[in-house]
Amino acid sequence: MTAVLDDVTRKKLLADPGVILGDRDLMRALVAAREAEIGDNVIDIRGRAMEALEARLDRLEHTHESVIAAAYDNQSGTAVVHRAVIALLEPADFEGVAEILQSEIAPILRVETLRLLLERDQAPDDLPEDVAVVPDGAIARIASAGRRAPRGDDIILRPASPITQPIHGRAVASEALLPMDLGPGLPRAMFLMGSADINRFTPAQGTDLLRFFGQVGRLMLMRWLG
Repeated sequence: MTAVLDDVTRKKLLADPGVILGDRDLMRALVAAREAEIGDNVIDIRGRAMEALEARLDRLEHTHESVIAAAYDNQSGTAVVHRAVIALLEPADFEGVAEILQSEIAPILRVETLRLLLERDQAPDDLPEDVAVVPDGAIARIASAGRRAPRGDDIILRPASPITQPIHGRAVASEALLPMDLGPGLPRAMFLMGSADINRFTPAQGTDLLRFFGQVGRLMLMRWLG
């Protein structure tokens, strides 16, 4: 004997049949029961259409979640870089910012290391440890790391290179290089960031926020070193 619904459930479904449409598992069960009833030789187009629409809905939901996640990450990244820029602007001189690169700005940017490289013939005696003086042409060699050299203003995101490990001073898995042309009469410069996360800096990522940070740093260095 076929089981029947109890009166309470039956009345609820009659009053609001849309609840069935909103339950995917229930709809699958109804379609499966219908197909079992009509046999294997008959194809229920409605059931196939519902499966196709359900798959499309799943894809749309996944895309929607990915867009929201990307927007949140972008907003969060923007706030982080803005905080780092404010910290970069606070010191009154070059020595002041050099002293807070690793201690204050690196934690804001959520990286393990933040170094400033300057191409100079001779390093001052009182140079902070987070500033490295390198010979002329070294920044281009570091940026290329055995590959085709990028344009002078290109930001490079890559797995950490053996050539930069001594500069980082600790083990890092990925790194960002922000070259800066300070203009005639001033040394070439570059911010070097290192992260323990291999996926933190990859070539496929955008560089707009890092470029903004580098541009602010370039303007500050031009004022301090000019």
